[in-house]
Amino acid sequence: MKKIVFILCSLFFLGLTACKNESHTSTDERAVYQCPMACEGEKTYDAPGSCPVCKMDLAIVEPSEKKASGEISELSIFNLKSTWTNQNGEDLQFEDLKGDVLVTVMIYTSCKAACPRLVADMRNIEAKLTKNTKENVKMVLVSIDPKTDTPERLKAFAEENAMDKEPWVFLRSSEDNTREFAAVVAVNYKKISPIDFSHSNIITVFNDQGEMVFQQEGLGVNSDATIQNIEKAVASIK
Repeated sequence: MKKIVFILCSLFFLGLTACKNESHTSTDERAVYQCPMACEGEKTYDAPGSCPVCKMDLAIVEPSEKKASGEISELSIFNLKSTWTNQNGEDLQFEDLKGDVLVTVMIYTSCKAACPRLVADMRNIEAKLTKNTKENVKMVLVSIDPKTDTPERLKAFAEENAMDKEPWVFLRSSEDNTREFAAVVAVNYKKISPIDFSHSNIITVFNDQGEMVFQQEGLGVNSDATIQNIEKAVASIK
């Protein structure tokens, strides 16, 4: 045991020494951390710690200079250059949403099972955000059924559910673009009938730079952690 403690202390000392020689440190508040084994895909953290899956120490993946210079990091969804159409028929890219914290979920409007509950979870999260927080948040619902979910259908769905104003955004694109985004947020979906899909139930939070900071999985789960991460991401903008 003493030997193990000695080795750990030595590694800790070497780590501190190495940090002093770098132009930035791992404790920089703007650094981003990720599991070196990518156990959680592209999921990142804004503080040091260990991976909840493999328990390995999180590794720094983004120097602070990137955010300071305004460059888009490799982990940002703003690197996706796909074009999407919102419920108002306006074309945009995810980078057009830069500057706001994005809370995203993938649904389809004709769903009668899980999607209404996911929409309810999104509404519950939005309702618990303070007015000041909402000013820097977009609640984004991405369709997994772009053939059915035309801009007109998305507009009607938004109005039917009183979600036709800020901060609500509905998006649809091509099948390829939809699959690409689904892969980024680790959402699996499959068409099981002409009108039904099976799909993952995941709500994802991206910071104002388009980097994933948190995911909530399941239906009707406690959203306190999600709200805390949204508020933390918004606070980091100011």
